[in-house]
Amino acid sequence: MSVSIVKYYGSQLGKCGYCTGINCSKSNGMHAYRLDCQDYQNLIDRGWRRCGNYCYKLKNKETCCPCYTIKCDALEFKLTKSNKRILRRMNRFLRDGKRDPVEQAARAGNEDDVTASVDAPASEPQPQMPDKSPAVINVEQAVLLAKAQKSKAKPARAAQVPLTQSPSQGSTKSAAVISNKPCKKAKQMRLERRQAKLGDTAQQSSQKAFTQEKSLTDFLSATSETNKHHLKLSLVHVYSEEFKRTLPESYALYRKYQIAIHNDLPKDRRAYQDHLQVSPMKNEKPDDGPEMGYGSFHQQYWLDEKLIAVGVIDILPGSVSSVYFFYDPDYSFLSLGTYGSLREIDFVQTIAATTPALKYYYMGFYIHSCPKMRYKGKLSASYLLCPETYVWILLTDVIRSKLDKNKYQRLNEDAAARDVNEFLLEHLEEVLLLLDATTCMQYKDYVQITGTDSDRVEIIEYSELVGKVCAHRMLYVNMA
Repeated sequence: MSVSIVKYYGSQLGKCGYCTGINCSKSNGMHAYRLDCQDYQNLIDRGWRRCGNYCYKLKNKETCCPCYTIKCDALEFKLTKSNKRILRRMNRFLRDGKRDPVEQAARAGNEDDVTASVDAPASEPQPQMPDKSPAVINVEQAVLLAKAQKSKAKPARAAQVPLTQSPSQGSTKSAAVISNKPCKKAKQMRLERRQAKLGDTAQQSSQKAFTQEKSLTDFLSATSETNKHHLKLSLVHVYSEEFKRTLPESYALYRKYQIAIHNDLPKDRRAYQDHLQVSPMKNEKPDDGPEMGYGSFHQQYWLDEKLIAVGVIDILPGSVSSVYFFYDPDYSFLSLGTYGSLREIDFVQTIAATTPALKYYYMGFYIHSCPKMRYKGKLSASYLLCPETYVWILLTDVIRSKLDKNKYQRLNEDAAARDVNEFLLEHLEEVLLLLDATTCMQYKDYVQITGTDSDRVEIIEYSELVGKVCAHRMLYVNMA
């Protein structure tokens, strides 16, 4: 386990990326010099998100657009008709190179579903960073200090058509007048009934095989060497040599995406890297983890050696967390935003086969008060995080109806439920503080040695937001 080191900034106020209001987005923020992957998993399970090294948690009761952490159980995920249309469209394009216009796809099915899945952004806007710069510290030395300190201390069968009964002896003549069909011998009738029964069974078997549900993997594996186009996915760690080699292409793609899709002035390369490459997490490879390990990665989509999309993801002990997704606007007809989400769900399913604990796909925030961000809730088996008890609640029409009435909701209907990771005052003494490059200690020792508790209120606020577990594991930078 690596030691997490963070500097808490406290309350932040800025422009909202959803309603575009000025000074109405309210959050708490902190700078992460380093984050253990398990610590970050714990943080996002309390409503935190990261952007580069900056971590933030919305004040849902106060902010203009409440943000609810949303995740999908990848093993329970079911494809919708809209998802299948997108997958078939991609497979047709790869097979024969045909570019089906989005308008045609909309006319072929539900227009709202298609439109919602094409241009919707794959992640939330970048939060406004605080102006103050974090203190420069010797991270490696702090890690050694922390380790020393810690050493002390889961079709119905078709109805058969009844055969016409034979007329009785007394009415044979009149029946012959009514029907011109010749009388059949009993043996022949028994034979026909048997053949009909056998035919009905065969038809049902054929129908069942034809209508059997295709899985996400079935759609994605429908490739052939004879395809006109070939799509290859490449997973690269953000600090790898392969990332550096492909940086010019990924940055050029990002600029093109920002201008065409968001009509936004693109960042320079340094700002792009600060936003989508820089990560406080190292590539951790425990024995019981996935082959690629945990940490921050770019999943690159190469179409015939051309980069057409990039999914920025964090692979954590319990999830794959989507950070951002951008693509080539020239390929918008392929609904790459939704296709990327489906690919990432398939990626989680693949990892879960060998690492069962890693079965969730985190999509960032669900913002019900912002119609353009509701698309995330269309994935089946999706759950929202209760902002008060931090338990997961299945996203249903009942929950949506409640959010229609009031944009902030507790979500957990059990009024007696409490946060099991709640930080109490009795836990304050064991909070870890980093005082300078050579000193780290628990809060109780800090007060005893310095004789001051002037930072008490801020340390308690930070501890309540990150939870008891992280407050006792992470180093809180308390330098002058």
